[in-house]
Amino acid sequence: MLRRIPENELTVKPADRLDVELTSLATAVPSHGYSQKEAHALAQQMFPEFEHLEGVFANTGIEQRYSCVPLEWFSEPHNWVDRNAVYEEAALDLLERAARDAMEKAAALPREIGAIVTVSTTGLSVPSLDAKLLHRLGLDPTTERLPVFGLGCAGGVSGMARAARLAMTFDGQYVLMLCVELCGLNFRRSDVNKVNYISSALFGDGAAALLVRSDDGDGHNGQGIGQILAVGEHNWPDTLDMMGWSIEQDGFGVVMSTQIPQFARNGLQAAAEAFLSRHGYRFEDLAGLVSHPGGRKVLEAIAGALDIEDGALAHSRDVLRDYGNMSSPTVLFVLDRTVGARHEGPHLMVAFGPGFTVSFALIDLSRT
Repeated sequence: MLRRIPENELTVKPADRLDVELTSLATAVPSHGYSQKEAHALAQQMFPEFEHLEGVFANTGIEQRYSCVPLEWFSEPHNWVDRNAVYEEAALDLLERAARDAMEKAAALPREIGAIVTVSTTGLSVPSLDAKLLHRLGLDPTTERLPVFGLGCAGGVSGMARAARLAMTFDGQYVLMLCVELCGLNFRRSDVNKVNYISSALFGDGAAALLVRSDDGDGHNGQGIGQILAVGEHNWPDTLDMMGWSIEQDGFGVVMSTQIPQFARNGLQAAAEAFLSRHGYRFEDLAGLVSHPGGRKVLEAIAGALDIEDGALAHSRDVLRDYGNMSSPTVLFVLDRTVGARHEGPHLMVAFGPGFTVSFALIDLSRT
């Protein structure tokens, strides 16, 4: 078990402890799968000027990805209307699949869900995706909704954090957290620059859903995946240009600094230790790390920053290999593999996102 720092050794007062159960978790990917070799061949055909960068695809650690559209779709030009129409339809289908799976795993009835948090940064929908899913899932008309845009790759952890805090205000009702990203839809053939080419080697599509609830006094806690003990974030000043979107005529343009791995290596340790300390815990008491695999270099930077063995990130590397970087859902795919491998004890969840921000969650899997 994770040990709290004795009160007389604390330099700060511990933040309020969450008492939230992570009850179930489900993931989903689109039906179109393609190998990294197929993606590389298409990218070379579309951008012959980057032939000298062919090693980018080979060195990602990615073997396969999934897309909501077939590969040939990317060979044609698409405007905002085309992209967003595909986004809305595909995102809703993926979220419905993931949500129904999570509800079935928890044996949760629609009337038992008090709120829904929906995270996505790769498309736009008004009414929001959760409004369009509400009745498809049979949820009660009084279900509260919180759509969240702009969290990027950090959204899986930050979305879970928002859901956990909401759950603390409900009397034993579930909060459903959904995240979906269709990263491939934002690949723009008109954008002939190195960052766009590199992003075509990294990103894939996917979705995840989870259910959380607070202890309602009837002994519910401890029956699910584990307990969410603490959540938090750290935002660095003067880093707004490190990651995000630029708004272009034909869609979102990727903003991704080459300095992200080095920044993670230099800044993560202090931020992680401060987060744990705020909640009265020590890094050395962790049983494992559940990290968003932004890319091979980012994972290497995280291992270096936290001085952990390469094997500690095996599930992150495996998810990156099998799915690529799906932005916000990816860390939940890693958590799913961690749980499936029957890991127990306290785990720190980590994901970087626009801002530039790192999101944390401390989850105890010892009750699985």
